[in-house]
Amino acid sequence: MADKTAVQPKTNLKGRDMLTLLDFTSEEVSSLLAHAEQLKSEQINGTAHPLLAGKSLGMIFENASTRTRVSFEVGMTQLGGHALFLSPRDMQIGRGEPIMDTAKVLARYLDAIMIRTNSHEKVEELAAHSDVPVINALTDLYHPCQALADLLTIKEHKGKLEGLKAVYIGDGNNVAHSFLIACAKAGIDTAIAVPTGYEPDKKVWEEVEKTAKENNTKAELTDNPQQAVSGADVIYTDVWTSMGFEEEKEKRLQAFEGFQINKELCKDANADFLFLHCLPAHRGEEVSSEIIDGVHSAVYDQAENRLHVQKAILAAVIH
Repeated sequence: MADKTAVQPKTNLKGRDMLTLLDFTSEEVSSLLAHAEQLKSEQINGTAHPLLAGKSLGMIFENASTRTRVSFEVGMTQLGGHALFLSPRDMQIGRGEPIMDTAKVLARYLDAIMIRTNSHEKVEELAAHSDVPVINALTDLYHPCQALADLLTIKEHKGKLEGLKAVYIGDGNNVAHSFLIACAKAGIDTAIAVPTGYEPDKKVWEEVEKTAKENNTKAELTDNPQQAVSGADVIYTDVWTSMGFEEEKEKRLQAFEGFQINKELCKDANADFLFLHCLPAHRGEEVSSEIIDGVHSAVYDQAENRLHVQKAILAAVIH
């Protein structure tokens, strides 16, 4: 007989915001991953529990998304709740209503608010005035939900997290920030290789180094991708030109020459290295087709795991 007991996270995160993984302990990150694994298993086995029956999530999107919108909306449905898509053109915030007013009003209707926007300050202000949890689904500085999906994918493929070496190659952007922080909290040594001028945010990198030290892991910043991938268990990249930087595309293509993830660059990585990319990808730019479509790639598992980790987050902060 199937177990009818609803799965619960090991740590109490009810009412907490998810703005950056810096706000969560290593134990809390581990608990969220364990809960995501259990929820994923339940879904596969057909024993999912309606943990959020009668609950509603407001999803504010100030820029386009495929994986984020679909995974959050489906996640709430699978948990028995309801998700409401909100774009700036549908809200007074798009016409200048103060964030404080938006936050206070939405909190009267909803059980949690998810927001995807370019400004991390806006997310912080929204959370400061909201009486319900706020979840960061991407800002200019952080992408914590993606980083948790990355960790879950690595654990599934490698059977562990602690003691591995993960390398990020490309732009020191929001995805890189959260991935490095997540790895440090999970006991994974990291290296990031970026062209000069495209390094991670200075304050964020200081937090990465601090987090790595606290968890007895290494964090290396270099402009030499070949050096970085030596002995790598995981190799990660993202597009070289993120949303909002389209006018810099040609400049970036020149700056990132030599940073493409291809067979030649990966020759010094471990033979069974795992390739990750948060998608969408530009084959022939940041990664070659033979890598992203090859035996080392786990990008579709990684995309699927957005659903499962976000369900764990939602259940943890709302239930």
